[in-house]
Amino acid sequence: MIRSASSTLPARRTAGVGLSQGVIETPLGPLTALACDAGLMGLWFDSQQHGPGLLEAPLDNDQRWIAQAHAELDRYFAGRLRDFKVALAPQGTAFQEAVWRRLCAIRCGQTSSYGRIARELGSPQASRAVGAAVGRNPISIIVPCHRVIGENGTLTGYAGGLNRKQALLDVEGIVLAPGARHDAQAALL
Repeated sequence: MIRSASSTLPARRTAGVGLSQGVIETPLGPLTALACDAGLMGLWFDSQQHGPGLLEAPLDNDQRWIAQAHAELDRYFAGRLRDFKVALAPQGTAFQEAVWRRLCAIRCGQTSSYGRIARELGSPQASRAVGAAVGRNPISIIVPCHRVIGENGTLTGYAGGLNRKQALLDVEGIVLAPGARHDAQAALL
């Protein structure tokens, strides 16, 4: 069972007991949260690629994992939180979950690349598969796929949009090489 974003994800499990959804307002727009008894299962920006669509779960912003994620995200955007502790319970293939575990190991203020993650997983030729798994990450921000950049230090795709990715990197004080940045000012307004 996932205990927090800083711990490791389990190899496989089932979820669905006690599903709840909520909406978390952030400076980058609202996030739809999905949680079960075990932890946070999803956190998606509106209109993000690979979003869940309509969720069949009761609205409950006070559900413990949704409320904790909301409180932690408020502190994160205020610059007072660097490590999320909310329990996580994302569902994916074994490979996706291995990639998501690796994402959780990228510390706030640091970055990695698709190729580096592939090498760390023992599959150096799998950078495209890693990219696909990163793109399917169901828990935005807390499972920090925004910290994955190109091997050459450039800003690369983000299911929530490049403006949001740049804004998240800015929140964390990550400075990319000249020419690698994406203007995030519009995302913060």
